Amino acid sequence: MRWLIAGVAVLVVGLGLAFWLSGGDRVVTAWALEGQRTAQEAMAGALRRLRAGEPAAVLGLMSICFGYGFFHAAGPGHGKLLIGGYGAARAVGAWRLSLVALASSLAQGLTAVVLVGVGLWLVGWGREQMTDAADRLFAPLSFGAIALVGLWLAFRGARGLWRLRRAAGHSQDHVHTGDGHTCSTCGHAHGPDPEALAQAGGWRDVAMLIGAVAIRPCTGALFLLILTAQLGVFWAGVAGTFAMALGTASVTVAVAVAAVGLRRGVLAGLAGSETLGRVQPVIELAVGLIVALLATQLALAAL
Repeated sequence: MRWLIAGVAVLVVGLGLAFWLSGGDRVVTAWALEGQRTAQEAMAGALRRLRAGEPAAVLGLMSICFGYGFFHAAGPGHGKLLIGGYGAARAVGAWRLSLVALASSLAQGLTAVVLVGVGLWLVGWGREQMTDAADRLFAPLSFGAIALVGLWLAFRGARGLWRLRRAAGHSQDHVHTGDGHTCSTCGHAHGPDPEALAQAGGWRDVAMLIGAVAIRPCTGALFLLILTAQLGVFWAGVAGTFAMALGTASVTVAVAVAAVGLRRGVLAGLAGSETLGRVQPVIELAVGLIVALLATQLALAAL
């Protein structure tokens, strides 16, 4: 059964690569951008109805904002790159990574609310100044932070390989006796404990993931918040911003689950074996370098 799961995972990877090479990603991007434009037009109409006092306008606005967040996340974005890359690199549970993805989206919405609040009422910025700050300052910072997370993953993978090399050299110096992980001769572990590999990261990792995504506020959220502030219904903009965040989370959570499932499928045949301990740092190193490279390219493009 494990080999069947692994075969399906490899097939999914192959189909994904073929989809990218055929230009399917550009079709999805165009579809997502068109969806965002349509949602923005509908958002403007919902705001007019809200200002006119129509009872159903609030619910309609929240639904549109959720849809905008979905289309925003379905297009090219930094959240999917980071969450998906981390899920592929580290042995983390789908439930935990999904919560991180949700928290990242909500934190991104909070960043937009804080930026508009400070910009409008403390600094006196207008719409162009705030969107310019989001695009020219926060976007490169966010991609740069993601690149650093990728480098951190690569560093941990390289460190794991170095420890394996040292352990292999150490185990050749004497006969290894013990419980399979700890040598009774020297009291040291000669290889990674598979159970330890399942303990992926801690609060430091969670903070890095959420912070790297939350640095850059969504442009659509800025547009909504500024417009509702001008109309005197800023509360609706705040509520709509978090509805957008939930729409974004619907995609990033799916990416988190898919990344964790794909990783588990690929490594299904190695569960409980020492080979898993040798493969883990290689995967972490490779995925970390890919994330760092892509994020660096995006950061340079945003400058």
